[in-house]
Amino acid sequence: MRKLFSLCLAAVLSLTFAPLHALAASDVTGTWNGTLQMGDAGGGGGDGMQLVFTFKQDGATLTGNVNGGQGDPLTISNGKVDGDKISFTIDFNGTTITHEGTINGDEIKLNSKSSDGNFPGVSITLKRAKATAAK
Repeated sequence: MRKLFSLCLAAVLSLTFAPLHALAASDVTGTWNGTLQMGDAGGGGGDGMQLVFTFKQDGATLTGNVNGGQGDPLTISNGKVDGDKISFTIDFNGTTITHEGTINGDEIKLNSKSSDGNFPGVSITLKRAKATAAK
């Protein structure tokens, strides 16, 4: 009987607080920085490529761009935020690169891969850029 009560209590609590988790998910709107380690993609070393992601979240819809400092920013397409999950695609030189990850406060861990296999799968950690105080 005690075990049954514990199971029922756990179920009620999880159903009660599960929606709060979705509400507590932070808005990813803003600037995020990360470094794509070129060794991850090509097997060699190197300093990596600095990437700046600019996200705009409107409910579950995510838009924005990615800038690697080598030309125009790339536009984010098919962007979605679902609780602590984030996903989007970027078209680069005729290749679609899919990004999927997990949001944890001011950090996003992304896994990226191309649709055609020309871009090997890589992982990148993004950190939310600190807001600068207005003067």
